[in-house]
Amino acid sequence: MYILKVKGTARIPDYVQLRDDNFTLLAYFRVDRPEKALAKAGLGDREEEVMKRVIEIPYGKIQKL
Repeated sequence: MYILKVKGTARIPDYVQLRDDNFTLLAYFRVDRPEKALAKAGLGDREEEVMKRVIEIPYGKIQKL
């Protein structure tokens, strides 16, 4: 699974993409509202771990989760 943080603009907030090994989009959510998207993707129990990585990674870089 891969994670990508996308920088927003003045009117568009920052977003996070979670993708599988084939780069199929699993979840797409705002950085400040991850709960529903992570639960829907089956990662509700790993929310704390995912959000810790989201804070650490730079914008525009794909990293393996």
